[in-house]
Amino acid sequence: MAERFRLTLAQLDPIVGDLAGNAEKARVAWQAGRDARSDMVALSEMFITGYQTQDLVRKPAFCDAAMAEIEALAAECAEGPVLGIGGPWRDGEGRLYNAYWILQGGKVAARILKHHLPNYGVFDEKRLFETGPVSGPYKVGPIRIGTPICEDAWFPDVCETLAETGAEILLVPNGSPYYRGKFERRINLMVTRVVETGLPMVYLNFTGGQDDQIFDGGSFVLNPGGHLAVQLPVFENCISHVDFTLTPNGWRAVQGRRVVHPDEWEQDYRAMVLALADYMAKTGFKKVLLGLSGGIDSALVATIAADALGPGNVRCVMLPSEFTSDHSLKDAGAVAAALGCRLDTIPISGPRDAVTEALAPLFAGTEFGVAEENVQSRLRGLLLMALSNKFGEMLLTTGNKSEVAVGYATIYGDMAGGYNPIKDLYKMRVFETCRWRNANHRDWMKGPAGVVIPARVIDKPPSAELRANQKDEDSLPPYAVLDAILERLMEGDLSVAEIVAEGFDRATVKRVEHLMYISEYKRFQSAPGARVTRKAFWLDRRYPIANRWRDES
Repeated sequence: MAERFRLTLAQLDPIVGDLAGNAEKARVAWQAGRDARSDMVALSEMFITGYQTQDLVRKPAFCDAAMAEIEALAAECAEGPVLGIGGPWRDGEGRLYNAYWILQGGKVAARILKHHLPNYGVFDEKRLFETGPVSGPYKVGPIRIGTPICEDAWFPDVCETLAETGAEILLVPNGSPYYRGKFERRINLMVTRVVETGLPMVYLNFTGGQDDQIFDGGSFVLNPGGHLAVQLPVFENCISHVDFTLTPNGWRAVQGRRVVHPDEWEQDYRAMVLALADYMAKTGFKKVLLGLSGGIDSALVATIAADALGPGNVRCVMLPSEFTSDHSLKDAGAVAAALGCRLDTIPISGPRDAVTEALAPLFAGTEFGVAEENVQSRLRGLLLMALSNKFGEMLLTTGNKSEVAVGYATIYGDMAGGYNPIKDLYKMRVFETCRWRNANHRDWMKGPAGVVIPARVIDKPPSAELRANQKDEDSLPPYAVLDAILERLMEGDLSVAEIVAEGFDRATVKRVEHLMYISEYKRFQSAPGARVTRKAFWLDRRYPIANRWRDES
């Protein structure tokens, strides 16, 4: 009979700071592996603390408590499979490492220390941890396992060293957050490592939302040559067992579960739903409210909220002024009715009259303009925050990435709130995402199936409705043009000259660039939101507020 090795993969959702809860999830996974007669149970990078901890891990009391939880797990999980779990380790000289702990026979049998520390995008690990030496493999039952921790597998040196020092399979525990197209990048790089080393690889990622980041799971197992043996689902918790057999050519993974992943539209939408659901659960909120204007952005946010929390936990509020059109009132009502959400209406005419009267002596002799328009937005923010305070419902903001980029939002007005599900979604993708949701429904959506965003909401010209006959394109380029320029300025980091060379009007490009730079102060005060691109606002893109540089190319 062929020699076999069984590995249990725990693709789960740890919660940052919930040391006891994360340890309990590890115990449950270990018990599932024990019941399946596994040789080892593996959890992901920094599982005991959750990820990312940011500076929390630098607090000695927190780090000590995390290490104590792991030591306790070692004692409790003595009789059964080996347990691999990510967590911090501080040595006797106070140096802090991102470590992978191997618990065997009631004690810590090995610690693998992360060598390559990512320091780009959303990662600041060089700020937090020391660089560890490249560790050798460790033995579990009949097999020698090498463990490159996350970033260690993105470069050839660690995997090559492990192969040269006797590793027979590679187990890569990860904390790899989602962005559109991330899975393809991961698997292409891991295939390269497998081809270079000739070893099977287990890529284990975790799931769940943490502030702006979403961890999508999608764990997989590759055999030599880059052949896919196992592929787990995205955005779902699961515990799965993988068998390896010893062949004349070395250890090979037995073909197992291979889930087909959905397309990018579904993955983006599920990421936004999961991000909101987990943000709510992990911060202790159960209900949300939002201003429902009859426009497309608030309609999509309401739909995401209904799918994340259930329609009964979503309050929509219409706050009309004299500039609010009849069709906006009807469209807001149609969206709320289609979703099954509560809709309240609070006219702002009375409060606006009071503010206008109070400001009249100082505003006398001036023209109606942006200041008066923004009073409307800020009154809406005030009323929505009053409801939030009174009923404990978190206020959602509804600005898309195009608007956030150029400051087309009112600070202390429509920017008020605790979370923005569409913060990283450009306007043109908002349109298409609404069409996708109308045409698709999945079991994980808590909202109703069918058309929940009426066609008129999608097709009508966008407007803030802060003055008569206002359209967004009165003060912004058409969204198709605006988005194309923003993608080149932000994601592509192209110069003005390079963008103009692609056929864009130079004056328009310069104006968009200027608006983006002068709006930085607003983004510093904006709510967090789900990250679905490689360059989202906040950690991915860090620019000074006071900045006089402009690209004159």
